[in-house]
Amino acid sequence: MTIRASRATRCISTACAALLTAPFAAHAEDKNSWYDQGDKALKSAEKHSTPKHSTARNVILFVGDGMGISTVTAARILSGQLQGRPGEESSLTFEEFPNVALVKTYSINQQTSDSAPTMTAMVTGVKTKDGILSVDKNVVRGDWSTVAGNEVTTLVELAEKKHLSTGVVSTARITHATPAACYAHSPERDWEADSNIPEESRKAGAKDIARQLIEFPGDGLEVALGGGREYFLPEAQNDPEDEGETGVRLDGRDLTAEWAATEGAKYVWNKADFDAIDAKKTKRLLGLFERSHLEYEIDREKDTAGEPSLSDLTTKAIDILSKNEKGFFLMVEGGRIDHAHHAGNARRALTDAIAFSDAVKTALGKVNLEETLIIVTADHSHVFTIAGYPTRGNDILGKVISNDAHGNPAESYSLDDNGLPYTTLSYANGPGYRGPGARPDLTDIDTTDVDYLQEALLPLGSETHAGEDVAVFATGPSAHLIRGVQEQTISFYVIAKALGLR
Repeated sequence: MTIRASRATRCISTACAALLTAPFAAHAEDKNSWYDQGDKALKSAEKHSTPKHSTARNVILFVGDGMGISTVTAARILSGQLQGRPGEESSLTFEEFPNVALVKTYSINQQTSDSAPTMTAMVTGVKTKDGILSVDKNVVRGDWSTVAGNEVTTLVELAEKKHLSTGVVSTARITHATPAACYAHSPERDWEADSNIPEESRKAGAKDIARQLIEFPGDGLEVALGGGREYFLPEAQNDPEDEGETGVRLDGRDLTAEWAATEGAKYVWNKADFDAIDAKKTKRLLGLFERSHLEYEIDREKDTAGEPSLSDLTTKAIDILSKNEKGFFLMVEGGRIDHAHHAGNARRALTDAIAFSDAVKTALGKVNLEETLIIVTADHSHVFTIAGYPTRGNDILGKVISNDAHGNPAESYSLDDNGLPYTTLSYANGPGYRGPGARPDLTDIDTTDVDYLQEALLPLGSETHAGEDVAVFATGPSAHLIRGVQEQTISFYVIAKALGLR
């Protein structure tokens, strides 16, 4: 049977094609237009607010990767339930901040974005295309020759020029898109080591992301803590933790040794050495605690060499950076929230979100909010849903138990139209798809198990990001400028104003 598109469908397709080729994209979204838009948004925010303090000595930008609003809500409930409460009335640390806004997460070329353009927007004030880092829309993905002249300046670069201390912290690889956007300019987010770059581009002088971290202009970042050790080690060098594994660099360079060779610098790869670092005596610290990403929070204690928590990493970073009397800029990423969602695994995503909230609480205990702006946000969301009509206090990871006709908890699970129980949490797509046959009977399945994958509507090997707005929470100097519904670039302009970087 031949299926023909209806006239309406053909018209919609024609309209979409027209939009995709419309001239506005060629001139209205260049980097200067983003600077103009950001400045106008900032002026509008200033008109509507009366700040107590407008300038900051320090800024900490917390990014919960993939931490959409449904993730915040579910993590809030789980946090309360882990403490023996119903959970819905609980709050994550940053939810108590006085200023909240929503930001639009689209990129130049996609309705639903990845972490490269969204983080680029937050740290440069310029929206760009998916898959590229801190370069504007003129760059062709994967084409190194298009980078020169199209770089966009990051908050880290601006802060370093003002002689502030800078740092990036992540539970993901430190060369992954979110932290990398802070210090690297690349036409491809996956060029984390030189071995990831096509030979032709390597010969043309393309620089991988790990190399750009080590070769950052000036005296470089003061702190870089996360995973991704294999991208800093040559392929002939054994990994210190994983027997039989080696680095992946083709140029023969040991970038960890190059970092440690600079004055006052230290490199660590395990928790014992990390704990032994004296922040007062350490000028620069590189910590790479896994070959790839750090462990999920719920699995962290299984690591043979030990891993610091995100709170531990945040503490050490602040201790080192705060020695600079001129101030600092620090970015802290809860990177594995995103990874657990991609795996369709809600429990790991939510426990990492709680650990992220704990890191924010740690930071609050170490800084003075009279002089420190803290912004907490996400780069994008996920197709993660809280649904059904569960009764108050129902296990957020469990199967739905609704209320009876009198408003009291029912004595049995709610059932779908096939007579089967279902969970409160699910995904619109991902590896948790159970089709194409009938849904499984979850009656005797422990859906709170750490390895349980929530059901998904569509079959995909990796669950996808979602395109709705994400929240921004702020406290401290210039926090009053976080308001309304803004472009995702607003974080750059608020931070730059607070620190006097522009």
